[in-house]
Amino acid sequence: MLSVLLLCTGITLSAQNALKTKFSSTTTYTGIEVGSKGVKMSVIEMGKNAKSTGAFHILKDTSVNTDFISFTDPSFEATLEGITALYNKALNEYRIPSKRIFTVISSGVKMQAEKDKKTEWINRLISSFRQKTGEPGRQVEVVDVEKEARLSHLGIIPESRRYNTFLIDIGSGNTKGGFFPNGNKQEFRLFQLNWGTKSTANAAEKRLETDQSLNNFNRQLQRVLAGAENSEIIYSVNASGAFPLSDNIAVSGGIAWAVATLSHPELTDQPIVSVSFDELKKFCEKIYTDYNAYSPTNLGKNLKPGAEKDAAVREMERVHKVFDQRALMAGAGLLLKIMRQFESSFDTKTFYLIKNGQVGWVSAYVDDVLED
Repeated sequence: MLSVLLLCTGITLSAQNALKTKFSSTTTYTGIEVGSKGVKMSVIEMGKNAKSTGAFHILKDTSVNTDFISFTDPSFEATLEGITALYNKALNEYRIPSKRIFTVISSGVKMQAEKDKKTEWINRLISSFRQKTGEPGRQVEVVDVEKEARLSHLGIIPESRRYNTFLIDIGSGNTKGGFFPNGNKQEFRLFQLNWGTKSTANAAEKRLETDQSLNNFNRQLQRVLAGAENSEIIYSVNASGAFPLSDNIAVSGGIAWAVATLSHPELTDQPIVSVSFDELKKFCEKIYTDYNAYSPTNLGKNLKPGAEKDAAVREMERVHKVFDQRALMAGAGLLLKIMRQFESSFDTKTFYLIKNGQVGWVSAYVDDVLED
């Protein structure tokens, strides 16, 4: 199983409260990404054999919600403050050298900015960030969707399953992924959608007009998702060519973490959780009709008292801080529409949700730098 295989690669997918290193011979790197919803920072250590084994350890994983893709002055200032604060924290508090701090703008932001004709906002953010940090020559790469998908696959999926796993990474502003069809890292088959958790929720919100009720949000959300399915999802899945070549379907991104955590709180310590299509369908229905059932208090009632229960409750509380009810409905609904297409064509009825997969790109990005 993919979950077992991932656990056997030496990758530890769990955030730590302090920079407590794991490997005896190690180099520490930081990746800071401006995404559609906000700014994320991941601090990882890579052992001396990381390039051959893929072993990395997450020391810190944090984010600041700023909603950059709303492209308003307040969201711009919040994003600038967030990326600057996280950069200074890595540099001054965690003592990571500037040359080992990588700063990027996600493909989701790039695509939304191009769609809204707001690319200048990205250029202004980069310029302002360089000025605030006193690094006029700092590289801030605006990553295109194919590179981001390729990096995510290389960073998340172990080498032992690299060439038979289809990755779907659902971000805030878009969805990307794909697979390596010919058994080498150079040829990558891209899968992409112009829909993510935040952009889907935003599209439904824009349709509400005077009726702001949850019932109307759900009604408009279903219309948005139906449109996305008919206009993009069906075609993109069919065009991906994944059916005869990929044995495993892995899903990463914030909504994968959220669904895995709330669906199986008893597996909080597991980095990978398998969820069937039917199970996700029931989750989508219940998150709308009985949201309180997924509260940390209610879910915690079924867990045995002790340290594991406390850890699970804390993780569920994190989910609810990141995602409100409508965001969960939008993200899980989008995931369901995507899974529905794979469900109809694949023999397997199980999908693997990867928690903390958003940090995987950092290790792959480092590998790219080391190879240059």
